[in-house]
Amino acid sequence: MKHSLTSLDGKAASSLLTAVSDITLLLDKTGRILDASVGSPELSALDARSWVGKSWADTVTFESRDKISALLKERSAKNVRWRQVNHPAGSGQTDFPVLYRTGTVVSQGLIVAMGRDLRAAAALQQRLLEAQQALEDDYTRLRQIDTRYRLLFQTTTEAVVVADAASGVVTEANPAAVHLLGHAGRKITGLALHDLVAGAGAAALQGLLDTIRATGRGDEVRVTLGRGAHKRDFAVSGSLFRQENVAHVLLRLTPGDVRSAVDKTTSPSQQISSLMDRFPDGFVVTDPSGLIVAANNAFLEAAELGTFEQARGKSLDRWLGRSPVDVRVLLSNLQQHGVVRHFSSVLSGEFGASMEVEVSAVSAVNAETPSLAFMIRDLRRVVGRDGSRAPHLGASAEQLTELIGRVSLKELVRESTDMIERLCIEAALELTGDNRASAAEMLGLSRQSLYIKLRRHGLGDLESSNEA
Repeated sequence: MKHSLTSLDGKAASSLLTAVSDITLLLDKTGRILDASVGSPELSALDARSWVGKSWADTVTFESRDKISALLKERSAKNVRWRQVNHPAGSGQTDFPVLYRTGTVVSQGLIVAMGRDLRAAAALQQRLLEAQQALEDDYTRLRQIDTRYRLLFQTTTEAVVVADAASGVVTEANPAAVHLLGHAGRKITGLALHDLVAGAGAAALQGLLDTIRATGRGDEVRVTLGRGAHKRDFAVSGSLFRQENVAHVLLRLTPGDVRSAVDKTTSPSQQISSLMDRFPDGFVVTDPSGLIVAANNAFLEAAELGTFEQARGKSLDRWLGRSPVDVRVLLSNLQQHGVVRHFSSVLSGEFGASMEVEVSAVSAVNAETPSLAFMIRDLRRVVGRDGSRAPHLGASAEQLTELIGRVSLKELVRESTDMIERLCIEAALELTGDNRASAAEMLGLSRQSLYIKLRRHGLGDLESSNEA
């Protein structure tokens, strides 16, 4: 090969170097650039021709100058290393990373530096770092949630037992449950729930577990639990949850004597409060200024709060509304009319989750304790009240099937097609970094057709599109 290439003239050698590298520099022994050639159109912004006559070290960023010195020293070594250097870009722009290797033109004593554009690799590295950071953030958030759960589980005075739904083996029990069941000083994890039953309550407990497995929740049953002198009647209720693809049941144990006392003293208002706490839609009570004084479990779950204390005294607009204006509009209408129906808004959680909601509210400013009540309903499964379509028709296959019989097939197909077309265009623009020409090629469209669809769907800023 060495003898075969000796006949190449300067023009052929220059063409060969330009073809195999993105940027080629010809330097003298001191590192001064004698000629420069760019083989990649993407590097034209570097204006490498303006470097002629300058020192190579003066064309790179400060931290890359030592690497330039090393490249000049290694030009005659047998194993020349590739080194990454950065060329400065314009103000506010990212530097150009280039991977260089040097060699010596023996007959003339000149140095050739061949460079490869590393911006694509740098972009991939940046995306990898962002993905890793997102994973770290998710891990931190989950660890914080787990810490809050552990704290609540261990400090609550209510007896709580967690068991495997399939086998009925206890996996966790808080200190209150261990004490009430007479196992103080000993763990009850690993025991079967039936081993905790005293007397003939096994059938009732089994029926409760079967109901929980089938429906996800179970109403209270009376069961005698405990051992020895600690045998007591308990009101047991529970619910189902999944963790790491394994179903578990969470059982709440209320001593029978405590339950009886509560039942005797429960007033109608307390019963209503208990029912609202179990209501599947969010329910919030505020003072006239919008500060929260009560909230049910559904609202706390949607707002990603562990306890009500995290919401007490806080303004409702911290979680409800696309902006604080939403809640101000609600409060203003309540002051004027006393009631608000079907108000569309957004409920945002503490950790970034959000959902479209519909709010109904009522004012009780003339009561002994002036207050406002808000019912907050998740709209993700709601069909439009006018019978035509939901606010986001075609948001999912399940919603579309629910609309059959309410909306014509022609309208369903049209809305579904528009939804899919919009999603595909958005995905193509994201994958190509908002490069319209590349997105059109990816979608199999002409650039003009893509622009028409962008205008129809109201996507992007056509005036500032990236045509590169």
